[in-house]
Amino acid sequence: MLKRLLTKMKYKNLNKMHNSLNNSSRIKAVNQIEPIPESMIQIKEKLNQVFSDTNDFITREITLCNKFNTTILVIYIDGMVNIELLDENILKPLMNEKVDSYFQQEFTSKDSNINILKKNVLTCSQIEEIKDFKQIINKILEGNVILYVDGTTVALSINLIEVKSRDISEPLTDPVIRGPREGFTELLSTNKVMIRRIIRNPNLKFEDITLGQQTNTTITICYIKGITNEQIIETLRKRLKNIDTDAILESGYLEEFIEDAPFSVFPTVGAYEKPDVICGKILEGRVAILCDGSPFVLTVPYLLIESIQTSEDYYIKPIVATFYRIIRIIGLFISINLPAMYLALISFHQEVIPFKLLLTIISSRQKVPYSAFTESFLMLLTFEILRESGIRMPRPAGSTVSLVGALVLGQSAVQAGLVSTPMVIVTAITAIGGFMSGSLLGAIPIIRLILLIVSNFTGLLGIMVVNIMILIHLSSIRSFDVPYLSPFSSFSGTELKDTVVRLPLWAMITRPRSLTWGKMNNVKYRTKNNFPKKEE
Repeated sequence: MLKRLLTKMKYKNLNKMHNSLNNSSRIKAVNQIEPIPESMIQIKEKLNQVFSDTNDFITREITLCNKFNTTILVIYIDGMVNIELLDENILKPLMNEKVDSYFQQEFTSKDSNINILKKNVLTCSQIEEIKDFKQIINKILEGNVILYVDGTTVALSINLIEVKSRDISEPLTDPVIRGPREGFTELLSTNKVMIRRIIRNPNLKFEDITLGQQTNTTITICYIKGITNEQIIETLRKRLKNIDTDAILESGYLEEFIEDAPFSVFPTVGAYEKPDVICGKILEGRVAILCDGSPFVLTVPYLLIESIQTSEDYYIKPIVATFYRIIRIIGLFISINLPAMYLALISFHQEVIPFKLLLTIISSRQKVPYSAFTESFLMLLTFEILRESGIRMPRPAGSTVSLVGALVLGQSAVQAGLVSTPMVIVTAITAIGGFMSGSLLGAIPIIRLILLIVSNFTGLLGIMVVNIMILIHLSSIRSFDVPYLSPFSSFSGTELKDTVVRLPLWAMITRPRSLTWGKMNNVKYRTKNNFPKKEE
């Protein structure tokens, strides 16, 4: 036994050393700079090797008519560059007769050609000097134009990216009656502008990280310096930098890599499509994560109480918002527990049901050939199939499938005696209640099925035990070192002002301590002495 234990420890230490060596070698490979060749022929050969067997890679040589015969190489990818801007701001100025005079007056060495182009020739606003050949490849793949002057070791990267994206529209996943109706798009720069337009604060910071060895996707973390806790930001940076994958195609990829409870059905990372919601989260002390190519922006830390909150709660009266939050909690509880409670009552606890209602249920189940559990399971499974097919099918056909499933199949199943009428009602109420919380839409069916199976054997006692186990599980989850059940876990009076009950905005003086970790200088909305006063 001792020999086996020592052998296991030896292999573990060897694996750790191997992983550390791989990480260090990868870091060295990333940090190593590859110099740019001084010869036009050499750089063209290297570029043709990198972009071989592709017809959208464009290179064009331009020889200036001066006594030095300066040759300039223009490099870009067709379709990613705005051709009109390329012609007006780069090609026409380079072919102008005045360029020769600029080079004759200021030419001192080959490296000075770069400065002459930047100061006197090019009419572009975003020009960056590059001294690393790997950066040239990355800039070309991003859609920039590269200018290389023969005989120099410096290249110019010019931002003339052709922006092609869908227009800003109302998101389909989060419709509102009152409030902003604009949603994020797949373009990262547009999403940044939408956030910056709402939070006009110089302390709003954006940090870019490139992830994905094959896709090189740009990831941006957004926060307000001085409000967001630095430990949360540093934890997020470490988790993002530790991601080693080929592709990041959507923000859902990031969610799996950075979440705290990967094997839990409950989400620990928020995902939203509306700029006003993201700005509200950032102002509370959270960090937003934007992914290029995805209209969904992630937020951390994410708490369970956020699943019953909507952006519209802050645009209507506090009493009305509180009422709707209570309705959502009731709907969530009914959606999870109603099928299991119905099965437990008719199977084990008939004495709890009123006598007349019991007679109605018994009479409706006389022609049903299945047990109550089989009937409940088949109805819930049919509903999930209809819901999934309605989402995946084209939009006009999706509404038709939902209508047919609700009316034709339900009515036909009752008339044929396959299911009872009360079970159809229970399934309908369960389905409606489940749509009240979009973030828990994936967790509800799984929990509902577990409760249904347990109630088939143990009745209401099993339902109560499973609910207690779920509560214990929720108490053990943390999102970026913040308890998942905050602020209920700390039970602080100042923390409960924006949970089930929403107080007026002028009463929300401080930000949540669970996010800022006790920073009392972070004031929300207004200061203490700015409460509304009645006019005399």
